[in-house]
Amino acid sequence: MRAKIVSVFVIIAMLLTTGGCAAMRTSPTATPVPTREEGPTSTPTVPEPTPTETIPEPTPTQTMPEPTPTEEGEAMLQLARSDVERTTSPEVTEEEMEQRVDGNNAFALDFYRAVRETEGNLFYSPYSISSALAMAYAGARGETEGQMAETLRYNLSQERLHPAFNALSLALTEGEEEEAEKEKEGDAFTLQIANAVWGQEGYPFLQEYLDVLAKNYGAGIHILDFVQASEEARQTINTWVSEQTNGKIKDLIPQGVIDELTRLILTNAIYFRASWEHPFDEEQTQDGPFHLPDGEEISVPMMRQTARFGYTEDEGYQAVELPYVGDRASMVILAPEAGQFGAFEESLQAQDIESIMADMETKEVALTMPKFSFDARFQLAQQLAEMGMPAAFSPEEADFSGIDGSRELFIQEVLHKAFVSVDETGTEAAAATAVVVGITSAPTEPIELTLDQPFIFLIRDMETDTILFMGRVVDPTS
Repeated sequence: MRAKIVSVFVIIAMLLTTGGCAAMRTSPTATPVPTREEGPTSTPTVPEPTPTETIPEPTPTQTMPEPTPTEEGEAMLQLARSDVERTTSPEVTEEEMEQRVDGNNAFALDFYRAVRETEGNLFYSPYSISSALAMAYAGARGETEGQMAETLRYNLSQERLHPAFNALSLALTEGEEEEAEKEKEGDAFTLQIANAVWGQEGYPFLQEYLDVLAKNYGAGIHILDFVQASEEARQTINTWVSEQTNGKIKDLIPQGVIDELTRLILTNAIYFRASWEHPFDEEQTQDGPFHLPDGEEISVPMMRQTARFGYTEDEGYQAVELPYVGDRASMVILAPEAGQFGAFEESLQAQDIESIMADMETKEVALTMPKFSFDARFQLAQQLAEMGMPAAFSPEEADFSGIDGSRELFIQEVLHKAFVSVDETGTEAAAATAVVVGITSAPTEPIELTLDQPFIFLIRDMETDTILFMGRVVDPTS
């Protein structure tokens, strides 16, 4: 069975017009995401924000021709984009690349601490979250820009950040055609990254903003009609997401989210599929004990193998690195001592992971770990605001005038859901995020490592050290 990892990040931008439309401006909410589909609730009217400076008139996008029906009768998407082609060899220094990777990894750990109080298992893609928000950040100005940069660890200027994102994306997917050929021979490793932008028909986006998206993210704006055909638009975007994630993320955007106020949706998808370099023997898998944080013991299928892995240990933890086929990526597992999981994850920093990886040595490890499969879903607007970017979620303070020349856009909510499954052959996972914006050396004996209690894991690109996914397992059966 081939292993798969998928992550998607979506930004939904909704523009509240003047007058009665101002009633749709909301503040971030901390309420849990319901499992059933629900539409947005109305909120009190918020007065128009007073501009702090003169905003230039936006440059209208090019008038697009009528869509051409396909054989199935569905309209071909119109595309409004810059004439600028994506830069396939961005001029980015090694130092800038390192800064971008360091920033992404620091955000991965910052975000983990922000959501660690969520009960149960966790799983998310910091790379996808950061990448999609970067496309919104390209239009951020003033205090909004500064807060987003600090919170998301965008440690380069706007002029250098987006080329660095482009260079990192190209580095991560370099050699994908060669890997596809290997896959035909039986190996399973795929890493694909895609961006798409969806805009309201007739809406005047700034040409400078279109240029940034085209040059650095390879994304033009697909023209949809959110006002008159919101359901068709929702299905179109959900279909794209499903196609980019090999069908793992379906119905990402629920009914009621896209309506006549929507003006812009930014999407990012990352798809990863990999088999273990050293697969587990299914015949060796047997039920064994796993200890929950509250002390309860449950029985779960435990995989077993003895092989040479990257390994290190220190006071309070053991760590092991399991490579995927092709040595392009790996899963790093951090196993705190019994009773120390909470203290360990609370203190974990990005530099700690760097030190752990630097201390890894190849050793014979008798590894026992559970098969696990779970999903996670959360609302993130409150967490991101508390992490340091509240202006982006405030109708009065948000400034995304670099997108359309106005001060009416603000982020209403950030939704994220994810799925991961680990078995004897490898890893399969999917994640999706929606950001809604409104208008506004070996020993003689193998080292024993039995993962029978909560542990943290991450999946990283071994060539760039970028953390692609991160999570924890506190109950393999949930």
